[in-house]
Amino acid sequence: MRIVRHGTSLVQLTLLPRLFPVNCYLVREDDGFTLVDTTLSFRAKAIYAAAQQLGAPIKRIALTHAHTDHVGALDALHALVPSAEVLISARDARFLVGDMRLDPTEPQSKLRGGYMRCTTSPTRTLQPGDHVGSLTVVASPGHTPGHIAFLDSRDGTLIAGDAFQTRGGIAVSGTVRPFFPFPALATWHKPTALESARALRALQPTCLAVGHGNLLANPVAEMDRAIAVAERHGAAEAVHGR
Repeated sequence: MRIVRHGTSLVQLTLLPRLFPVNCYLVREDDGFTLVDTTLSFRAKAIYAAAQQLGAPIKRIALTHAHTDHVGALDALHALVPSAEVLISARDARFLVGDMRLDPTEPQSKLRGGYMRCTTSPTRTLQPGDHVGSLTVVASPGHTPGHIAFLDSRDGTLIAGDAFQTRGGIAVSGTVRPFFPFPALATWHKPTALESARALRALQPTCLAVGHGNLLANPVAEMDRAIAVAERHGAAEAVHGR
């Protein structure tokens, strides 16, 4: 597992950095760490050990969305830190118990990517504007119906889950990057993902932290380019009726 520190509050933990990089994040608070996402099931002990090595307990587990590569180690981590809060959007919480139905008001596109049932129940479900320590919850649906991002009010770092990727080049969720196409292939509804990307860019983050790829400092100009590419792809698909 690769460990990268950013500023005074953020630590990026990367599973399988050379093969299929999946990130989770430790966000330092006064009482310990908020862990954002959990990667895959077999990395629970490594995540727990990293927090111990960094000298603080995991107090909260906050999830950007319910895909397997983000919630896979939830149950195993909960067994290691049973007192930690478990937080996910109210919408994606339904996937954790196997409810795969779309709401009538949602685009009726096929759900994509891997989902898994978890025995761990959220201690609190999240809505946009809620706070998790120093993090503000930001709605960012599209990759999944209830995808959320987290903005650190202290320094402007945006933990964006799979709303963007930087592996293989920065891209909005749903835009295929040939060297790492997997986030795009797992995206539920690309037009909604594009709307969310615009909303996240409007926050003018100072750092972009994503589920797949390296941290990106001063990311706004590159986010603009990624959004422009997604807009062109969307317009072309509309012309061809896709």
